[in-house]
Amino acid sequence: MGTVADYLAGVDEPDRTTLAHVVDVARDVVPDATEGTSYGMPALLYRGKALLSAMASAQHLAVYPFSPAAVTAVEPRLDGFSHAKGTVRFSTEHPLPDDVVRDLVATRVAQIDAQLDR
Repeated sequence: MGTVADYLAGVDEPDRTTLAHVVDVARDVVPDATEGTSYGMPALLYRGKALLSAMASAQHLAVYPFSPAAVTAVEPRLDGFSHAKGTVRFSTEHPLPDDVVRDLVATRVAQIDAQLDR
Protein backbone atom coordinates (compact mmCIF):
# COMPACT_ATOMS: atom_id res chain seq x y z
CA MET A 1 0.00 0.00 0.00
CA GLY A 2 0.96 3.62 -0.32
CA THR A 3 0.56 6.59 1.96
CA VAL A 4 -2.93 7.52 0.73
CA ALA A 5 -4.12 3.92 0.72
CA ASP A 6 -2.77 3.42 4.25
CA TYR A 7 -4.55 6.55 5.45
CA LEU A 8 -7.85 5.53 3.86
CA ALA A 9 -7.61 2.06 5.41
CA GLY A 10 -7.75 3.72 8.83
CA VAL A 11 -10.81 5.87 8.11
CA ASP A 12 -14.18 4.57 9.30
CA GLU A 13 -17.03 3.91 6.90
CA PRO A 14 -18.90 5.54 5.27
CA ASP A 15 -16.28 8.31 5.13
CA ARG A 16 -13.65 5.92 3.74
CA THR A 17 -15.75 5.13 0.68
CA THR A 18 -16.49 8.82 0.07
CA LEU A 19 -12.82 9.82 0.33
CA ALA A 20 -11.69 6.83 -1.74
CA HIS A 21 -14.06 7.94 -4.48
CA VAL A 22 -12.47 11.41 -4.52
CA VAL A 23 -9.03 9.80 -4.81
CA ASP A 24 -10.28 7.51 -7.60
CA VAL A 25 -11.64 10.49 -9.55
CA ALA A 26 -8.31 12.30 -9.13
CA ARG A 27 -6.47 9.18 -10.35
CA ASP A 28 -8.74 9.08 -13.41
CA VAL A 29 -7.45 12.56 -14.28
CA VAL A 30 -3.82 11.71 -13.43
CA PRO A 31 -3.36 7.94 -13.71
CA ASP A 32 0.38 8.19 -13.05
CA ALA A 33 -0.05 10.07 -9.75
CA THR A 34 2.05 8.62 -6.96
CA GLU A 35 1.42 8.56 -3.24
CA GLY A 36 3.37 10.54 -0.67
CA THR A 37 2.91 13.32 1.85
CA SER A 38 2.77 17.08 1.76
CA TYR A 39 2.41 19.37 4.74
CA GLY A 40 2.15 16.20 6.83
CA MET A 41 -0.92 14.98 4.94
CA PRO A 42 -1.19 11.86 2.79
CA ALA A 43 -1.34 13.14 -0.76
CA LEU A 44 -1.36 12.24 -4.40
CA LEU A 45 1.72 13.63 -6.09
CA TYR A 46 2.24 14.65 -9.70
CA ARG A 47 5.76 15.11 -11.02
CA GLY A 48 6.91 15.08 -7.39
CA LYS A 49 4.61 17.94 -6.38
CA ALA A 50 1.55 17.80 -4.13
CA LEU A 51 -1.59 17.35 -6.20
CA LEU A 52 -4.46 16.58 -3.82
CA SER A 53 -5.14 15.34 -0.32
CA ALA A 54 -8.51 13.99 0.84
CA MET A 55 -8.96 13.66 4.58
CA ALA A 56 -11.51 13.22 7.33
CA SER A 57 -11.85 15.28 10.47
CA ALA A 58 -14.27 14.97 13.36
CA GLN A 59 -16.65 17.46 11.74
CA HIS A 60 -16.27 17.07 7.98
CA LEU A 61 -14.39 15.61 5.02
CA ALA A 62 -12.12 17.86 2.99
CA VAL A 63 -9.95 18.06 -0.09
CA TYR A 64 -6.79 20.09 -0.17
CA PRO A 65 -5.55 20.87 -3.69
CA PHE A 66 -2.45 22.67 -2.35
CA SER A 67 -3.49 25.70 -4.36
CA PRO A 68 -5.78 28.62 -3.55
CA ALA A 69 -6.11 29.21 -7.31
CA ALA A 70 -7.56 25.73 -7.81
CA VAL A 71 -10.25 26.44 -5.21
CA THR A 72 -10.94 29.82 -6.83
CA ALA A 73 -11.31 28.11 -10.23
CA VAL A 74 -14.21 25.97 -8.98
CA GLU A 75 -15.64 28.46 -6.48
CA PRO A 76 -18.73 29.31 -8.58
CA ARG A 77 -19.75 25.64 -8.27
CA LEU A 78 -19.26 25.40 -4.51
CA ASP A 79 -22.68 26.62 -3.39
CA GLY A 80 -23.62 24.61 -0.33
CA PHE A 81 -20.01 23.71 0.46
CA SER A 82 -17.80 25.35 3.04
CA HIS A 83 -14.48 26.37 1.55
CA ALA A 84 -11.47 28.48 2.30
CA LYS A 85 -8.26 29.51 0.60
CA GLY A 86 -6.86 25.99 0.28
CA THR A 87 -9.66 23.59 1.15
CA VAL A 88 -13.15 22.48 0.27
CA ARG A 89 -15.21 20.79 2.96
CA PHE A 90 -17.97 18.27 2.30
CA SER A 91 -19.66 15.24 3.84
CA THR A 92 -20.69 11.74 2.93
CA GLU A 93 -24.27 12.99 2.78
CA HIS A 94 -23.27 15.92 0.54
CA PRO A 95 -20.23 14.73 -1.44
CA LEU A 96 -18.15 16.89 -3.71
CA PRO A 97 -19.31 16.43 -7.33
CA ASP A 98 -16.93 14.49 -9.57
CA ASP A 99 -16.66 17.33 -12.08
CA VAL A 100 -15.48 19.67 -9.31
CA VAL A 101 -12.83 17.17 -8.21
CA ARG A 102 -11.71 16.74 -11.84
CA ASP A 103 -11.41 20.50 -12.32
CA LEU A 104 -9.52 20.98 -9.03
CA VAL A 105 -7.03 18.32 -10.12
CA ALA A 106 -6.78 19.60 -13.72
CA THR A 107 -6.12 23.13 -12.47
CA ARG A 108 -3.41 21.87 -10.14
CA VAL A 109 -1.83 19.77 -12.91
CA ALA A 110 -1.68 22.84 -15.16
CA GLN A 111 -0.01 24.83 -12.37
CA ILE A 112 2.59 22.13 -11.73
CA ASP A 113 3.32 21.76 -15.44
CA ALA A 114 3.70 25.53 -15.84
CA GLN A 115 6.04 25.68 -12.84
CA LEU A 116 8.23 22.75 -13.93
CA ASP A 117 8.28 23.44 -17.67
CA ARG A 118 9.59 26.99 -17.44
